Amino acid sequence: MPEVPRHIRFNAFDMNCVGHQSPGLWRHPDDQSWRYKDLRYWADLAQTLEKGLFDGIFIADVLGTYDVYGGSNEAALRQGTQTPVNDPFLVVSAMALVTKHLGFGVTAGTAYEHPYPFARRLSTLDHLTNGRVGWNVVTGYLPSAARNMGNEDQLEHDERYNHADEYLEVVYKLLEGSWEDDAVVRDRETGVFTDPAKVHDINHDGTYFKVPGIHLSEPSPQRTPVIFQAGASSRGIAFAADNAEAIFVGAPTKEILKDLVGRIRDAVEAQGRDRYSVRIYTLLTVITDETEEKAQAKHAEYQQYVSYEGALVLVSGWFGVDLSGYGPDEPLGNVKSNAIHSAVATFQKVNDDGAPWTVRDIAEWAGIGGLGPRIVGSGARVADELQAWVEETDVDGFNLAYAVTPGSFEDVIQYVIPELQKRGAYPTEYVEGTLRHKLFGKGDRLPEKHGGAGYRLAPVRP
Repeated sequence: MPEVPRHIRFNAFDMNCVGHQSPGLWRHPDDQSWRYKDLRYWADLAQTLEKGLFDGIFIADVLGTYDVYGGSNEAALRQGTQTPVNDPFLVVSAMALVTKHLGFGVTAGTAYEHPYPFARRLSTLDHLTNGRVGWNVVTGYLPSAARNMGNEDQLEHDERYNHADEYLEVVYKLLEGSWEDDAVVRDRETGVFTDPAKVHDINHDGTYFKVPGIHLSEPSPQRTPVIFQAGASSRGIAFAADNAEAIFVGAPTKEILKDLVGRIRDAVEAQGRDRYSVRIYTLLTVITDETEEKAQAKHAEYQQYVSYEGALVLVSGWFGVDLSGYGPDEPLGNVKSNAIHSAVATFQKVNDDGAPWTVRDIAEWAGIGGLGPRIVGSGARVADELQAWVEETDVDGFNLAYAVTPGSFEDVIQYVIPELQKRGAYPTEYVEGTLRHKLFGKGDRLPEKHGGAGYRLAPVRP
């Protein structure tokens, strides 16, 4: 019998701002990202994605402006480069109300909000979405965020992860280890809503945090939302091996991605977890239409709107390197970064033609869709390419960045997904249940071999 194709998974990659990862494309007449302030925009987008059976919408965030380029935020403001930006959490309820299945991966950093109130926000959204929330754990990379929170700079790269380790420990203790499942009794006859004996202090006393008391929220459908993570440095992979259930990566070539996916799965397995107990999504942008010629023409049109300066503003922030000081044909070179180590390392390698990446190369690459690759073509050609990426790299799916929104997502749904479904390589219906169950088919709660499950209350024995 022929081998059954592996199902490809999609997330839509967006941010509560203009343009997200395609600087300058907000000027295109079809782009609606300027409506990011409108709840109707988010509700309509969620319904569109659910029609396409997307796993979810993955909402990025930054707390700070991109002011590495040129030493100020003027270029970011001028180009609308992830500035202005609004809170990602506050749009989720509106999207959840008009959908039944779509998941929501929401980004929040561990550096500047105390885990005690943050755990309540996680529980609140998990309740309101009926268990469809994931938390993308980030440690931060913009120095401007650190300064505006009263610090000279961020913690050093690896120390940020040490801090995040304890942050997660506090969150796990609150979400998993404070309220027993049956603590809320709602007994009308006795007048008891919650049995106090079944709600427990967590008594956390650590290096960074002291949290003695109880969690403020009763247990939500997943208790701990699905843990997303996006760090691909050595320290980031170690953090992911302990915590992540879904991992967002980016790589410009299949060879680099295959190596990265293998290292992540090896690290997960080394922690005693199944190497496929994480879903790995890679950043990618699809530009498609009903024919090859129309897709190529659409791509050429989009390229006319790309902001070269805006692209360098983003890349300077991601790399932690002021690219305004480099000539356009100058190689990136051997720079040291306190920002996203994996991004710098990737683009310090060579192009397919053996030449080093220049500043101009990086700007042109990142101008539509950020640091991920771009596939341009008919639905059939894009489907061929997506299947090849999955088969050759062992990745589970794709975080799809847009050139214009919602048009880029609508095009994938119209031209690519039917082709994948025809090949048996994409689902034709949703699995019922929470986001965790939809992703893994093994229930709502953290699996036993996940580190967070170790903070779960022991069952009370008679």
